[in-house]
Amino acid sequence: MTNVLVDETNNNLNQPGEPESWRRFFSFSTDHKVIGIQYIVTAFFFFLVGGIFAMVIRGELITPEADLVDRTVYNAMFTLHGTVMLFLWTFPVLAGLANYLVPLMIGARDMAFPRLNAVAFWMVPVFGVVLMGSFLAPGGPSQAGWWAYPPVSLQNPSGALINGQFLWLLAVALSGISSIMGAVNIVTTIVRMRAPGMTFFRMPIFVWAVMSAQIIQLFGLPALTAGAVMLLFDLSLGTSFFDPVKGGDPILFQHFFWFYSHPAVYVIILPIFGIFSELFPVYARKPLFGYKVVAISSLVIVALSAVVWVHHMFASGTPGWMRMLFMFSTMLISVPTGIKVFAWVATIWGGKIRLTSAMLFALGGLLMFVFAGITGIMLASAPVDIHVNNTYFVVGHFHYVIYGATVMGVYAALYHWFPKMTGRMYNEGLGKLHFVLTFIGTNLNFFPMHPLGLEGMPRRVASYDPEFAFWNVIASIGAFLLGMSTLPFILNMVGSWVQGEKAPDNPWRAIGIEWLVSSPPSHENFEVLPVVVCDPYGYGKSDPLVSNADELEVAHD
Repeated sequence: MTNVLVDETNNNLNQPGEPESWRRFFSFSTDHKVIGIQYIVTAFFFFLVGGIFAMVIRGELITPEADLVDRTVYNAMFTLHGTVMLFLWTFPVLAGLANYLVPLMIGARDMAFPRLNAVAFWMVPVFGVVLMGSFLAPGGPSQAGWWAYPPVSLQNPSGALINGQFLWLLAVALSGISSIMGAVNIVTTIVRMRAPGMTFFRMPIFVWAVMSAQIIQLFGLPALTAGAVMLLFDLSLGTSFFDPVKGGDPILFQHFFWFYSHPAVYVIILPIFGIFSELFPVYARKPLFGYKVVAISSLVIVALSAVVWVHHMFASGTPGWMRMLFMFSTMLISVPTGIKVFAWVATIWGGKIRLTSAMLFALGGLLMFVFAGITGIMLASAPVDIHVNNTYFVVGHFHYVIYGATVMGVYAALYHWFPKMTGRMYNEGLGKLHFVLTFIGTNLNFFPMHPLGLEGMPRRVASYDPEFAFWNVIASIGAFLLGMSTLPFILNMVGSWVQGEKAPDNPWRAIGIEWLVSSPPSHENFEVLPVVVCDPYGYGKSDPLVSNADELEVAHD
């Protein structure tokens, strides 16, 4: 079955592409597929770096005493772990998936601005090096945390102009500029470059989700980028935007920071929602339940995400009326999110489920997101949030979202689209081993943080009361298991890409334009532009070209 026709009038054949060799991944390519893989591989490298920081942190916390690394080094690793995982793993890997898949899914030959796309990617290794340099430079960002609150972030005990905090802020600002460039490119591509017949309500949900996430980037990210630049000026040029000694307002920086950094959770999770919406129909052989409602709910999340940021500032002297307002808005955003969960469960229910590696990761990610959603509703309540403020309960909730749902969703996407990207099949046995280790390790690592937080253990401490030792040992064992879980994944991906079984164009019998092209796709994707004639989720139905006879006639006309 297919949901497109071939438009014989658009017969612009592919031009000769770049040489099919590994060297193209080290070039300044403007091919969105090469850039997508560059993003993914670069992000995974930094994922391993951030994971090493995490395992050192958990190694320190396996005993109550601070006996593994110096406290200053511990704090620096804590800061860099959070920053690397967000700005050098999560955002880039999702940008890679969007770069690779969106043009294929909407029937475009490339992104709207290919050179801008390449520049946005090549900024990633640049600010990655700058960020790593902040760890080694004197006066590193160890005490200020990954949120860099002033006045702590304005302290410069080293006296050096180019110090660790300066480099950290510079890296965050460069990351913001790169992401804004990517957002402009992606939104323009989706709005202006869809194939004939690809109306908004024929777009795959992944495209809806990516577009919604990038809209948040466009209205929220300039605030964080501006805040980082202003803080950089305070630190190095003597301005007084946030320095209370000079009449500045340190709380203003918190507003700049959280105005983007809470919506950033939706920038991260919305593409994962899109991945779930693509995979569940394929592996359950059923249409996506409530397609239009699921699509619109992403835009509702975008609107509500603009009015939730003070939820993170309940303990910052926030007036009571403001606490109530943002408590209500934070709880309200669970409604469109719950609609999506209901649609996925309804899609899976009664389906002919195939438990491939991709489906296992998608199901695991869904389960952990539901748990994260329950604790998120708890944290939306001002009394609970104040009680567990700055404890490991918040850390556990956040990691169930970022690792439990997001990383599991990314793994699901990589397994699902790996044959399309590489032209090779992966090893299912290694994929399922990877899932088991990841699922068990994630829950062992992050669930214990919830009772620890409720019992009062603060985060960012290298030593703690022995009463917290039991749960910390369990969490550390889970962290080490998570570290081990990446080994079968690396072996599977590298080994399969080099000498795996050759993949057919559509190994999963999926419905979608990206599965009509060769594996891997040629340089300009389509020999002839497709014409979309029906909705994207016709699984289990009769041939959609027949059941959509009226649309077919319009397409021919």
